[in-house]
Amino acid sequence: MTISIAAPFSADIAQGLRAGDSVSLSGFIYTARDAAHLLMRDALLAGRELPFDIRGQTLFYAGPTPAPPGRPIGSIGPTTSSRMDFATPLLLKAGMRAMIGKGSRSEGVIQAMAQYGAVYFAAVGGAAALMAGCVLSATVIAYPELGTESVSLLHVKDLPIIVAVDCLGNDYYTQGPKRFLNIHN
Repeated sequence: MTISIAAPFSADIAQGLRAGDSVSLSGFIYTARDAAHLLMRDALLAGRELPFDIRGQTLFYAGPTPAPPGRPIGSIGPTTSSRMDFATPLLLKAGMRAMIGKGSRSEGVIQAMAQYGAVYFAAVGGAAALMAGCVLSATVIAYPELGTESVSLLHVKDLPIIVAVDCLGNDYYTQGPKRFLNIHN
């Protein structure tokens, strides 16, 4: 069963999601990759405001390619999430609700997610064209000098993702294989 949710979403919705749940996400999310995370971390450490309100928002670890004629965006696939772990606890403390990427997260990030009630979604790597088809609009809203690593506001419809780590700290990257082995032993 797939759970349909709209972004941004409330803490109550985050609390109801569990590692392994399939989700169809519609609404507004932000893109941010390594370079943007460095700038956001530095801003927070210096006590400055971020260039957008991150409270309750979802960051998609992706750097979309330029839009071809007639499309709002080029390919957009997830990047390796662990590269953002250096900044994630600060962003969670600032109010970020969810992240979308690929790959496992550090124990420090998982603990911060549990502390702040956040969710980490996994998107399928290698499906950038499919995900681009879920994007209705894309607008650069911060750090335009970073090019494809700038922060963009995306309006998405039915983006297919899976809850990889829920707000209780349950990690599907470690629990999923254990479930499979228990079924087949």
